[in-house]
Amino acid sequence: MPFLEIKNVSRFFGGLAAIKSVSFEINKGEILGLIGPNGAGKTTLFNVVNGFYHPSRGEVSFRTERISGLKPHQICRRGIARTFQVVKPLQRMSVLDNVVASAFLRAKDRAEALGIANDVLDFTGLADDRDVLSKGLPLGKRKRLEIARALATRPELLLLDESFAGLNPAELDASIGIVRKIREQGITIMIIEHHMKVIMAISDRIVVLNYGEKIAEGAPLEIRNNPQVVEAYLGEAQSA
Repeated sequence: MPFLEIKNVSRFFGGLAAIKSVSFEINKGEILGLIGPNGAGKTTLFNVVNGFYHPSRGEVSFRTERISGLKPHQICRRGIARTFQVVKPLQRMSVLDNVVASAFLRAKDRAEALGIANDVLDFTGLADDRDVLSKGLPLGKRKRLEIARALATRPELLLLDESFAGLNPAELDASIGIVRKIREQGITIMIIEHHMKVIMAISDRIVVLNYGEKIAEGAPLEIRNNPQVVEAYLGEAQSA
């Protein structure tokens, strides 16, 4: 059975269809890349999966349970966490306390939440910044903090929304390493990303959206050589 199943999902805003009859599955333990031009519906699909939007049509199932219609905190408790394209840490709190706040989803008390948070900060390379106010972090570390906050909820499926945007080459390489380590922990990943170096390097499969519709799905090499994908997106993305 698929770990996550997106079945004929559409989401309308008034008369506009942001996503139209999108269907695909994610298997446990894999990294699935989600790509497409700006406005293709990628983040809208993430918002449907984690409960910020209810689908106008279709349904989402996680471990065979229908989750479309549940609230975000209910879906998070079931094991799906996400990052956001626009990073918004709790700016007046330290890096540690940002992660502790997320850890309380699972922790029984502050001691347990601190233990989870410190483990996650070690894992993401932020341990030396634990006492820094989050508003003082450079972009690369704020992006990593966003991943740390999601990991502190102990997810089984992690949705990464442009977690590599704006990073320099060294930060990109470090973040690719973190994503691979996350998968080694047994966490399944769906990632939206415009960096083709990243998406091609880490994805087992890639789904391509354009104008809210799925236009392709396959292994990275298939997607790279798909004429429809090249015309809609890759030609522009690879020349950027």
